[in-house]
Amino acid sequence: MPELPEVEGYRRYLEATSLHQPVEGLDVEDTKLLTTEHALLLDTLAGASFVGTRRVGKNLFVLTDRPGVVLHMHFGMTGDLEYYHQSLDRPRHARVVIYFRSGYNLGFICPRKFERMGLVHDIETYLRDKKIGKDALEMTVEDFAIVLASRKTAIKSALLDQQVAAGVGNWIADELLFQAGIHPEKPANQLSEQEVQALHAATQQVLHTAIEKEARYADFPPSYLIHARAWDTSPYEDKEQHRSCPRCHTPITQIRVGGRSTYYCEECQG
Repeated sequence: MPELPEVEGYRRYLEATSLHQPVEGLDVEDTKLLTTEHALLLDTLAGASFVGTRRVGKNLFVLTDRPGVVLHMHFGMTGDLEYYHQSLDRPRHARVVIYFRSGYNLGFICPRKFERMGLVHDIETYLRDKKIGKDALEMTVEDFAIVLASRKTAIKSALLDQQVAAGVGNWIADELLFQAGIHPEKPANQLSEQEVQALHAATQQVLHTAIEKEARYADFPPSYLIHARAWDTSPYEDKEQHRSCPRCHTPITQIRVGGRSTYYCEECQG
C-alpha cells in the first residue's frame, strides 16, 4: 500500500509535471472511484489549473486556481500517477484521466480499484471529519507525547491509528520501533520521555530516508529492519543471515499486534 513516502513522491511528481495547465476534460472509466459526482467533477475542473499541492499522511490534495476547489486523491492499495503526452497510449489501469489543454494527460492509476478521487472545499474540515491527525513528518516531540499519553493500546497499534500520526503504515511502524528500541507491544501511554524522544527522532530519520530513496526498500541502509522484514524477497543470496537483526544478529521475531503482522528484535527491543 502506498504510504507516506510513496505519496510524497506522487506529490512531487504532480508538482513537477501538472501545474499551471488548464484542464480540458476528464475521462472516468469507473465512476465508483469518484467521491464526487462525475458531471460535477468535470464541470468544476474544466478550465481550472492546478497551482500547488499538500500532502497529509497518505492523502494528496491538489490546489486549484479556483477558491474552495481542491482535488483530493487517495491511492488505496496500489495507486499511482502517470503523466504522458496525448499521442501515447493510455497507461494500463489509468481509470481516471485528466486532459490538459497543453496536450498532456495525467493518469490516475487504479489497478485494484481501491483508489479514490473527488473534490473537497476545505482541507482542514476534511481532515477533521475523517479523523486524520497531524502528518507524521510534521509532528514534534511534544505532539507525540500528548497524543500517546491517552492511549493504552500497544504502541504498534497506536502508530497505525491515523489520528495519532498520519501516514504511518505497517512496515514504517515496525521500522520506527526498531530504530527507537521499543517493543511493539508496550502500551503507548507507558513510554518514557526518552522513548518518546527516540520515537520522534526515528520518525524523522526513517521517513526522510524513505523519501530520499523514493521508497526503494532495497536501497535503504543495511541497519534498517525492512531488509529482514522483507527477507523472502530480499536480493541478497544469504537470506537466512539477512533475516537476522542487522545490529545484534539475533533472529527476527514475527508476531501479530492488533491483527497486523509485526517484526521486531527480542534483544534490541526487549
